[in-house]
Amino acid sequence: MNQPTHHQIATYLIDYALSELVKYVMEDTGCTIEQAMEKVYQSPLMDALQDEECELYVQSPAYLYELMNRMMETA
Repeated sequence: MNQPTHHQIATYLIDYALSELVKYVMEDTGCTIEQAMEKVYQSPLMDALQDEECELYVQSPAYLYELMNRMMETA
């Protein structure tokens, strides 16, 4: 069995973080999944989260959610 590449690991962790962020938004706001996805995908956090060199995706989804909320308050 081959070892996963750095890119494969990063993609998996980014996808996981995004799904958790959407869940957090839905739980906190009571919005629909579509509204939660829009909020997450349009947040200032998205570019940094998807930057594999930044490696922000290794942080916990709970931390990323707090960071996203702080970024949106200051934007």
